[in-house]
Amino acid sequence: MTRREETAAELRAAGKYMMDNGLAWGNAGNISARLGDGGFLITATGTFLGELGEDDFADCALASGGAGAVRGTGKEPSKEVPMHAAVYEERPDIGAVLHASPFYSTLFACASEPVPSGLFVETMYYLERIERVGYHHPGSAALGEAVRAKAKSANVLLLENHGVLVYDASVKEARMALQTLEMACRMIVEALGAGIGLNRLPKTIESDFLEKSGYRPRRKWEG
Repeated sequence: MTRREETAAELRAAGKYMMDNGLAWGNAGNISARLGDGGFLITATGTFLGELGEDDFADCALASGGAGAVRGTGKEPSKEVPMHAAVYEERPDIGAVLHASPFYSTLFACASEPVPSGLFVETMYYLERIERVGYHHPGSAALGEAVRAKAKSANVLLLENHGVLVYDASVKEARMALQTLEMACRMIVEALGAGIGLNRLPKTIESDFLEKSGYRPRRKWEG
């Protein structure tokens, strides 16, 4: 199996997982993974994440080859190529980008409420840095550049009045971050509705956890 075939299989599994677990709906959302040859594989336009076929992807170049340019004879890529390309170009450590509109996470993207990282172990690990990106039309160059401006300062972006963008070293890690984000947002909403006050860990404990947990080296952020 070639690297492209392996990457496509991983993305197909991730798309099904997202759909089966309420992290995607309809034909909203697009996902991608870096290839080892200076490009990335992204879902084609109009595809359904829960039923991706072997040919439901487009092979795209990064900046050195004309950012977002389709390589080969694959299908037309998602119009959100500018966002994905911006992340890969700014973050060489990133191996996968997931864009979706899960209910609770998108609710927070459409509001001004923050998503705290100090709720439980997984939020400290996956949601250490969350940034907001102001509204720009989907697929626009302006949205791509807005994402580029925040790409180095977080691994989770709330796209205002649009959805979320989550990226990490691998498809698996990005998927876990997306699910953690949705769980945290749901917990906050349901706690508010039930009149339950959530206790948030102080930043000193978060920092100590990230330094000593041993899961991976502490990230170095910009901004």
